[in-house]
Amino acid sequence: MDKQYFHSVELDADLCCGCTNCLKRCPTEAIRIRNGKAHILSDRCIDCGECIRICPHHAKRARSNQLEEIEQYKIKIAMPAPALFGQFNNLNDIDIVLTGLRELGFDYIYEVSRAAELVSEATRKLIREKKLQTPIISSACPAVVRLIRIRFPELCDNVMPLLAPMEVAARMARREVIKLTGAADEDIGVFFITPCPAKVTEINSPHGSEKSAVSGAIAISQIYPALTSKMDKLKVVESLSKSGLIGVGWATSGGEAAAMLGDKYLAADGIENVIRVLEELEDEHIHGVDFIELNACSGGCVGGVLAVENPYVAQARIQILRKYLPVSLNHLKEDDIDRMMWETILTFNADTFRLSDDIFEAMDMMEKMEKIVNDLPGLDCGSCGSPTCRALAEDIVRGRAKETDCIHKLKAKIQSVYDQLGNL
Repeated sequence: MDKQYFHSVELDADLCCGCTNCLKRCPTEAIRIRNGKAHILSDRCIDCGECIRICPHHAKRARSNQLEEIEQYKIKIAMPAPALFGQFNNLNDIDIVLTGLRELGFDYIYEVSRAAELVSEATRKLIREKKLQTPIISSACPAVVRLIRIRFPELCDNVMPLLAPMEVAARMARREVIKLTGAADEDIGVFFITPCPAKVTEINSPHGSEKSAVSGAIAISQIYPALTSKMDKLKVVESLSKSGLIGVGWATSGGEAAAMLGDKYLAADGIENVIRVLEELEDEHIHGVDFIELNACSGGCVGGVLAVENPYVAQARIQILRKYLPVSLNHLKEDDIDRMMWETILTFNADTFRLSDDIFEAMDMMEKMEKIVNDLPGLDCGSCGSPTCRALAEDIVRGRAKETDCIHKLKAKIQSVYDQLGNL
């Protein structure tokens, strides 16, 4: 990935004690422990937020916009993720949440679930017309898309070339508000209410387009206290919701897949399960499936680290809430699919793992790396500050580490010196 790649996940070195929890959890081996502190390798991080979830010292955090930043714009649009609706107890009307957002200062509300219904319909149509390479992998979870780009490049062609509902919703919201008010595009601020840091990254470094139509992302955890307060004091609930159970169902694992309205689909959530499915898919062990929904977070988007409620509690609430909703309120128009298609192709960036630009030097480094790997204990204990012995060997040939960082090698060297001194 390029050097200017944006990351929403950050490290607070003052809080880090080098405990290696994040090192072992990272799905792309993007973390190293050096000099007693964690370091994130920018070209490998997918901003999934697993390190935030696992860190007992709260040394990892996610960047997002503050609610006050909406005041920079003349017209303010809120785009709530479907996962937001699962954060509130005894909620039986989405309009309560949407009206609460209006009370917080947003001029217009555009549910991302509206766009989700359109993306679902577009996917069904493209699969039916055999215009996609099956099994098609959903592109809705940006952490999964980046994971594929880094670890499973052969599957890039299987990723659905449709913009995610967040991006589709932002573009549609801008068009509607401009048509309604005549406002200039630069005067409109579109803010996504996000459950995860990967969406923040997607806004700043989008897949499938050069620039996102979203102005910023506000974490659910950041907006939740103020929103709850406004919802509790509502005197009138406006009729604002324009989405059905198909769109809202995207909040939980299996919701997008169920929207395919067929039985040839697979849904997996949680980063380990996602990796397992991708490995099986790469090895061509998965057959008879047209569509694969993958969510990096357990439970789906409701399990994002920027949400506030237990993902399984939120999942249950979404299921109850869907009972009160129509099936779908949004349908494709003639040119909608063309507007939703990716403008750029998803490719594997070989720079992530390239040892050297010089092919002969790279081959020499690879040979040295294999020798080092064979000489290491193969325990993958992480005590050296690299997640595996192979990762340590790579770090050594790159000049980022030395063999004695392996405590077992260091112990053997010390023992050898001790034995030599004892024979003097």
